[in-house]
Amino acid sequence: MVVGRHLKWFAFLIVTLAVAVAGCGDQSSEEGARPSSMTIGAASIGGAYYVYAGGWSQVIERHVGIPTGVEVTGGPNHNMQLVHMGDLELGMVTMGPAYEAWHGLEDWTNGIEHRNVRVIFPMYNTYSQWWATERSGITSVDDLAGKRVGAGPQGGTAGTYHPRILRLLGVDATVRHAGLSDLVGQHMDGQLDANSFAAGLPVGGVLEMANQRRITMFGIDGEQRDRVVEEWPFWSATVIPADAYDFIDEDVETIGIYNMAIANKDLDDDLVYEIVKSVLENNDAMMRAHSAARETLAENITNNTWMWMHPGAIRYFEEQGIELHPDVYPPEYQR
Repeated sequence: MVVGRHLKWFAFLIVTLAVAVAGCGDQSSEEGARPSSMTIGAASIGGAYYVYAGGWSQVIERHVGIPTGVEVTGGPNHNMQLVHMGDLELGMVTMGPAYEAWHGLEDWTNGIEHRNVRVIFPMYNTYSQWWATERSGITSVDDLAGKRVGAGPQGGTAGTYHPRILRLLGVDATVRHAGLSDLVGQHMDGQLDANSFAAGLPVGGVLEMANQRRITMFGIDGEQRDRVVEEWPFWSATVIPADAYDFIDEDVETIGIYNMAIANKDLDDDLVYEIVKSVLENNDAMMRAHSAARETLAENITNNTWMWMHPGAIRYFEEQGIELHPDVYPPEYQR
């Protein structure tokens, strides 16, 4: 009888200990433990996103201490989906596709409002860039009527908006989607008449082709630009400066759309704060990866006026004395 009571007491202690251990595990999860590794959703190889993400991952590894990989994705649309679902911790988006995903617009969102995504820092302006060989005689968007035109992967900014822009402007062209490197190869093999992409400056694929062919760059300008901006207000007038590429002699007028780095909303606040601080306070390292990072400056966060920001990021920008738009504060933010 005494032995039985001792066994029961021992069993009770084991159960109590197990519950306590499980409770500790739950608490750790709720507090947002640091992941052992992370992945950044970029875009196709050859584009600015992929190169920029490589620099970003190195900054995180060096200054935050977490191994971070770069994943080839379909671009901003895909990144919004992956980060929203928690399949990726970090990603990169242009604010047009982000707007559509946020509000569940267009067929590609399936009507789902992607609200598990948070902006963490500004990246750079994306420039709508179009180019053709000099011998093709193509020097404007109007010249693309009846032509075969590359527009990057379907989920990218160019892949999403360039076909719509052509339709809006009444230019009947055959658009092909693929990774930028593949499209550049097709262009040089004569399978495309022109190419286009939307990214920061310069674009590796453009440089690759310019090294092997004489090419001409053009953009969306004049009345056509006004029509595009009126239709999609997240586009704005901008200029590709002459010093962006060796083969252009003067500025190229076109349209642009801003890029933001994003994170899943459940990523730990302190970790996000460290990521933002490491990127914005090591701009020289980011610049070595891609010169578009010259626009990765704290003050450019004001280009986001509507998408919720991560509390860890908000903390950093408020410490810098930057006044954020009232609409970017998420429901979980504790003032």
